[in-house]
Amino acid sequence: MTMLKKLKLAHKFTLFLSLVFIASIIIGGIILSQVSYHQAEGQVAYNAELLMKMMNSVKSYTNTEVRPLLDPLVNKQPKFIPQTIATYSARKIFESISNQSEYQDYLYKDAVLNPTNPEDKANELETELINQFNQEFSEDPNNIQDKYDFTTTETGESFYVARPIIITDQTCLKCHGKPEAAPKSIIASYGKENGFGWELNKPIGVQIIYVPSEQIFQKGRDLSSLTIGIFIVMFTIAIILINLLIKGIVIDKIRPMSRLAQKIRNDELSPDPMTEPDIQKLEKVAKNGDELGHLARIFEQMANAIYERKQKFAEQIEELTLKSQESNRASDKMGKIAYFKSLQKKAKSIRDKVDDSDKTK
Repeated sequence: MTMLKKLKLAHKFTLFLSLVFIASIIIGGIILSQVSYHQAEGQVAYNAELLMKMMNSVKSYTNTEVRPLLDPLVNKQPKFIPQTIATYSARKIFESISNQSEYQDYLYKDAVLNPTNPEDKANELETELINQFNQEFSEDPNNIQDKYDFTTTETGESFYVARPIIITDQTCLKCHGKPEAAPKSIIASYGKENGFGWELNKPIGVQIIYVPSEQIFQKGRDLSSLTIGIFIVMFTIAIILINLLIKGIVIDKIRPMSRLAQKIRNDELSPDPMTEPDIQKLEKVAKNGDELGHLARIFEQMANAIYERKQKFAEQIEELTLKSQESNRASDKMGKIAYFKSLQKKAKSIRDKVDDSDKTK
């Protein structure tokens, strides 16, 4: 606190503005970071939802447009036709999308515990999600919520959207019910062990899409850094401009008053106010109508009053000096007269003695 009191006014303003600037940057950076994070999270969730809806549209198209055309051929062909399966169509469409560089780290999967195609086998995370959906389904079949969260994949941190796969169409059990009822082409292609025993109206898997989040979050961080950098530059320019403004409007006008007060204290004022530079500067400041102008006028009046008193005091000294000189001259004159009278008395005494001597003879 003592050090702060010793600082000059400009340094105090700089220190205060710097503290405000640092506090603003810290608070603003935290707020901006949170806003950027939520925006990035929203962008990732939007991308995931958009792709999920796209895959569901592909599935719907396959079930309503493609499958009716190919179903009559399933039992006639020795090899199973996978294009009749909506999941297969969605996976192939997504693979085509992921071949593009900006989507190469995206992943879509219809994961089940007992899939016909081993590629659809649920991993540890997906198995846990399926169990959660089954738990929610057993508690309230009408209140199953989609799952959103972050996870780490082979390509880095990803955001996933997961929703349950629930079989509601009885025709699906023709391929996934009992092996005996399944088309021969499915048995020939995948065997009797996998993809059977599914139940209607119950979660048997999870539809999940993984969206890489690191790049999007990195863009958010870069944007935050850029914004903070711009704020730093703006605050720095503001501090410089405010300091220059304070120097020109306040400090440069206070300095003549300070120097004048110091000269008054040390009795160092110029003999003539017209030759005192700080008095001349005060006259310019006193013309302003603000508080500093009012203060300058008070200092100017004080200085003029001091000059008047000094002038009167000098006149009084001069007058006393003249009187003292006259008094000294009068004293000298009186001394000479007294000396002359003393000589006259001595001369008269001598003459009287001479006259008495002559009479005696």
